[in-house]
Amino acid sequence: MVSIRRRTALLGLSSAWMLGRSSLALGAPAPTPHEARFVVVILRGALDGMAAVTPYGDGALSQWRSGLLLPEPGRDGGLLDLGGYFGLHPALTRLHGFYGEGTALPVHAVAGHYRSRSHFEAQDYMESGADQRLTSGWLNRVVAALPARHTGPDGNGLALGLAVPLLMRGPATVGAYAPESGRRPDPALYGEITALNAHDPLTGMAWREGLRARGFSDDALGVAGDATPGRMPSGPAPKPSGFQVLAGACGSLLARPDGPRIAALEAGGWDTHAGQKGRLPGPLTQLDRGLGALRDGLGPAWSRTVVLVMTEFGRTVRMNGTGGTDHGTGTVAFLLGGAVVGGRIGGTWPGLAAAQLFENRDLAPTTDLRAIAMGILHDHLGLSRAALGQVFPGSGGLAPASGLVHA
Repeated sequence: MVSIRRRTALLGLSSAWMLGRSSLALGAPAPTPHEARFVVVILRGALDGMAAVTPYGDGALSQWRSGLLLPEPGRDGGLLDLGGYFGLHPALTRLHGFYGEGTALPVHAVAGHYRSRSHFEAQDYMESGADQRLTSGWLNRVVAALPARHTGPDGNGLALGLAVPLLMRGPATVGAYAPESGRRPDPALYGEITALNAHDPLTGMAWREGLRARGFSDDALGVAGDATPGRMPSGPAPKPSGFQVLAGACGSLLARPDGPRIAALEAGGWDTHAGQKGRLPGPLTQLDRGLGALRDGLGPAWSRTVVLVMTEFGRTVRMNGTGGTDHGTGTVAFLLGGAVVGGRIGGTWPGLAAAQLFENRDLAPTTDLRAIAMGILHDHLGLSRAALGQVFPGSGGLAPASGLVHA
């Protein structure tokens, strides 16, 4: 455990070795117990918003992606109902519970202010929040815009891991610490590699024999009897994913009276070009459990929290020839937390008829991602319109979205 002695902290964790493709960064100046909390979760790789929140009520849906669709709500293995037109992926059970209690707001047909379909370029624009690529992120500028009441002798920050996401980089001084134990991969990774090599006559057997020599059992590798390659055997509860561990730690730190109030988390694994229907439940389940761990860690502070879950762009409306989807435009964003006016679907649905698609391929964007963030910053954190212009350079006359959070 790392003891945080500063009243002001900017904690970053981008520990690819210890916690897979997840990372955490936290920060805020001199908090008080009753201050609002704000968490941003980046899903790197472009989440298919129409798989996470499926518009099963749109009559044109089946013509584009019949091979990807799950049964409608009420059927075995079906979607979780969100009011009669949209359905949530069945892996998102905890999120569905948030929706039912009014603390989750999916916002559909969302996109950034850019139209790049390059992961790296789009992520830079999304995290910088500007019309050009910058070396600082908009969430760091949020921290800078809040009243600074205290600065420790080492500056106002500490980073845990190998890097801090661009979203949180900026003028704040950030130290770095990477635990030596972080160099050991998650055991589940070995099972995944075994599955990838299972049918290769050269590497498959050699890989399994090498792991057996290191003490891994066939059951653990999912290769004994009728076990599915790469699938862990039934029994004890699965080990928490890196994202779930980080999210729980994030919630606990934000809940502390002297802890930070601003956080950034990230998780990868969303680039589903092939076999999407079988691949997507894994990362969605990890996301769902992580969001549940975040809430559990926050405890009573959940009532003063807003979580924004965002991704760099969506995916094509049409399924491709390998059972996946390619880089697109419009997608879904999620707002969660006790401060959110949830239990409904936000945004404007553009429709899926051929004439309604963006560039004849993508879900047409109807809501600017920056407007969502600006609405939270203005109504939840109290930033002025002038401050919002500094946080999002070049946003011009873009108005903050209203009605997202409780007054």
